[in-house]
Amino acid sequence: MDQKVGKRFEGKVAIVTASSEGIGFAIAERFGLEGASLVVSSRKQKNVQMAVEKLKAKGISQVLGVVCHVANPEHRKNLIRQTLEKFGKIDAVVSNAGTNLSDEPILKIPESIVDKLWEINVKSAILILQEAAPHLNKGSPVVLVSSVSGYDPVPPIAMYGVTKTTLLGLTKALAKEMAPHTRVNCVAPGIIPTRLAHALIDNGSKRESAEEGTLLKRLGTAAEVAAAAAFLASDDANYTTGEVLLLSGGAHARM
Repeated sequence: MDQKVGKRFEGKVAIVTASSEGIGFAIAERFGLEGASLVVSSRKQKNVQMAVEKLKAKGISQVLGVVCHVANPEHRKNLIRQTLEKFGKIDAVVSNAGTNLSDEPILKIPESIVDKLWEINVKSAILILQEAAPHLNKGSPVVLVSSVSGYDPVPPIAMYGVTKTTLLGLTKALAKEMAPHTRVNCVAPGIIPTRLAHALIDNGSKRESAEEGTLLKRLGTAAEVAAAAAFLASDDANYTTGEVLLLSGGAHARM
């Protein structure tokens, strides 16, 4: 991340789930560079440790790494407990966990895969916030990470897209339920070159097609998504809640 950043999160404590790589790591990095004390998490200890080491190498000293499989209720409780034990408060939560386990048509996906997609992509966001909400300071923001596919769930990730559509509605519902104490917003990235997007851009022709499908003729970056999430979580967005910030390089305008 080479852009200049401010210090909008000095004195703040931010939890970012699924933050050992990709968009989640970029969001954690941006928050940390802007002064936040960070809690990063992932399913595996080695990934958590690697993320902590990379963040500290960037000069972000206040970092707590916690193993958290968001589908595990004890892990969710432990994430909040360790955050409070280490930092004494929670000022922001970014729910980033997501998975795409199938490229099959919706009518052929095994029930177990449907259950897992809903559990990770939707249910975990709800349950993490149930754990965190009682401890959020007044004015603390929540940011959900959806996807442009939530607006137009298409093959080969149609079921994934449907779960991301649900997050758009969840943003609206939680914004109403948590107001005026907490602001709830959402970022919806287009195709960002991460491991999760591999199936969409795993060869040159697929990537070229994806780039041509945007008005800006390129794919976005995780850092650009992180900048949007940081805006929504900052005081710059104090009068913004229940909104979805679409980051697709104009792709949605062409749907």
